Amino acid sequence: MDRLWDSIEAFLATERVELDDLELSGRTLRVVVDAEDGIDLEHITNVSRGVSRLLDESEDLVPESYNLEVTSPGLERKLRRPRHFEKAIGRDVRVKTTGGETVRGELSQVDDSGFVVADGDDEVRIAYADVAKARTLFAVPSKTKPKK
Repeated sequence: MDRLWDSIEAFLATERVELDDLELSGRTLRVVVDAEDGIDLEHITNVSRGVSRLLDESEDLVPESYNLEVTSPGLERKLRRPRHFEKAIGRDVRVKTTGGETVRGELSQVDDSGFVVADGDDEVRIAYADVAKARTLFAVPSKTKPKK
């Protein structure tokens, strides 16, 4: 999987796109991409064609028959790697720990071993090794009523 990651990441760098995540599940290869200014459907389409050509030319990187999905991280992003947590500082997150606890709040700090989630005056430090699932939360802004 490291070789696959390195090959796709090198290609994407030439396209000014960041490889955010890579998942091989059965015959489906999911490539999650992002860019500094965001990424639109046309860019994803072009990247998908390029990744497909790369994989077809490098037969030993993926199984003989595979389904390629190229997508953006979306509004509620999975947080799997320390880099994902760094990009999410200041956003609301929900984290389920390996101990079964669910923590929700603002991701306030990140370092090499873990991160801090703040909920009001409470802060919870969580080590990356203790994360079962984590994702950002998208909050729909409430509409304020116009003043009369």
